[in-house]
Amino acid sequence: MSPIAARLPGQDDTPDNAAGDPDAAPVESPVREPLLTEIDHVAIAVHDLGAAIDWYRENFGAVVDHREVVEKDGVEEALLKVAESYVQLLTPVRDDSPVAKYLEKKGEGLHHIGYRVDDCAAALEAIKANGGKVIDEKPRPGSRGTTVAFVHPKTSFGTLIELVQE
Repeated sequence: MSPIAARLPGQDDTPDNAAGDPDAAPVESPVREPLLTEIDHVAIAVHDLGAAIDWYRENFGAVVDHREVVEKDGVEEALLKVAESYVQLLTPVRDDSPVAKYLEKKGEGLHHIGYRVDDCAAALEAIKANGGKVIDEKPRPGSRGTTVAFVHPKTSFGTLIELVQE
């Protein structure tokens, strides 16, 4: 299969199942509605939340739409509205928070991506049913009244994913 050829669900890279092979057996594709409805936010870990907010305002005219300390996660966040999504700036409020550990190990930068879902519990169960590794075994309260759960980056090609139900 060429590098740009798309695969159908359940299709592998073996020659007898390659796209366009007239002798290949038809691939059964499960009919399923997409679980991800849109991008909720892109989260960026920063050392100085005020400086990051100022930089986004001065360079892009972005303003804080929501700001909150999430005690359970040990972070303070500022959400900057971009169309129907957000840039989420995160800074630790405790040295033992996951974001503090991330900053210590990797420095400032992209921390995770949040995808909106209609049903966080159903999306989380679908990940687990497909053998995915999760951080949250069940959904929990998130910021701005959302319900959230995290998918481990080892499952998702090195990207920490947050499922967000509004």
